[in-house]
Amino acid sequence: MSLRGEDQRSNLSLAGPAMEARATHERIEINPDVMGGKPVIRGTRIPVETVLRKLGAGMTHDAIIADHPRLTPEDICAAQAFAADYLADEALVYG
Repeated sequence: MSLRGEDQRSNLSLAGPAMEARATHERIEINPDVMGGKPVIRGTRIPVETVLRKLGAGMTHDAIIADHPRLTPEDICAAQAFAADYLADEALVYG
């Protein structure tokens, strides 16, 4: 198994895709009593949506962490993985 470089996801890539997905989703929490049930980074009130919007606006991981010091690079990657997995389960409608 080869490494994909130092890609800010720690060593999760060594464990394979199933372990990686489980590990990243352990960083995400959905609780109706926190932020109205929106997915948040575990242990914070920072919605996954906020992280994704900042990435979409072109912010770097370092800039997001400067805005939210409790976040780690792994939290940001977990937010991206959670969103990708969520979208992968969505049915696509064309037309």
